[in-house]
Amino acid sequence: MRYSVTWVIFFWLFLLPLHAQKKPRVGKEPLFGKEYATYQIVSNELSGACFYLVSGHGGPDPGAIGNYQGHQLHEDEYAYDIVLRLARELLSRGAKVHIIIQDAKDGIRDGKILANSKRETCMGATIPLNQVARLQQRCDCINRLYRTDKSTYKRAIFVHVDSRSRGQQTDVYFYNAPNSKNGKRLAQNLHRTFDKMYGKHQPGRGFHGTVSERDLFVLRNTTPVAVFMELGNITNSRDQQRLVLKNNRQALAKWIAEGIVKDYKQGK
Repeated sequence: MRYSVTWVIFFWLFLLPLHAQKKPRVGKEPLFGKEYATYQIVSNELSGACFYLVSGHGGPDPGAIGNYQGHQLHEDEYAYDIVLRLARELLSRGAKVHIIIQDAKDGIRDGKILANSKRETCMGATIPLNQVARLQQRCDCINRLYRTDKSTYKRAIFVHVDSRSRGQQTDVYFYNAPNSKNGKRLAQNLHRTFDKMYGKHQPGRGFHGTVSERDLFVLRNTTPVAVFMELGNITNSRDQQRLVLKNNRQALAKWIAEGIVKDYKQGK
C-alpha cells in the first residue's frame, strides 16, 4: 500500500508528535484522603526545594476554639486542612514536602465544620500534652529531617489560627525569628503576595496583615529558615468565613504557595 507525500508529511508533523506526547506526571499522598490523594505535577518551579509543614497544636491539644452556628471550630483541624492543601500545592510544583503533624484518617475535607479528633501524631509519634515537650518534639523531628535532606532551599512553615476578642477581625500575620534575614524575606514575600491577592479579589478592602520578629519557641529551635503565620481570629464571625469555606481554605493554601515560589526564585 502506498502513501501520498501529503499523508506522510501530515503524519510526521501532526500525528506523531501527538502520539509521542508524555503522559502527565502524577504523585500520590494518602494523607490527603481518598478524593485528593492523587495530584498532578504541573511544573518544576519548586524542584530542589524542601519544606517542613507544621499545623499548630493537635493530638490532646485542640488549640484555639471558636463558636459558629452552634458548632465549635477547633484551631488544629482548620490549620491541618490548610497545611494539607498547601502540601498538595507545593508537591504539584515539584517540591519535596514533609508533613510533620499527621492524621491517618482526616485528609483534605470540604465541609464547613471539621470535626475534632485527638488522632494527630508527630509523624507517627504520640503528641505529648505538655506544651514545651510538644513543641520540642516537632522541632526535633524537623531538625532530624533537615540533616538528611540534600536540598539547598529548606524552609519550615508553621500554620496557626489566632484567638482574640470576638469583635476583633484580623488579617494574616507573618512572624520570623529575630535576626533571620532569609526568614524575614520569606515572610515579606508571603505578605506581598497576600496584599496583591486581596487587592485583586477584594479591591478597596485593603490588607492589614503584618510582618514582624517573634522570639517563638519553634522559630528559635528549628534549624531551617522558618516562618510562623496566624491565619485569622477564630472567634470573629468574618474571619471564620476564611476558615469554614473550603474555597477560602484553598485560596489561603494557594496564596501561601505562590509567596513561597516568589521567595524561592529570589533565593536560588
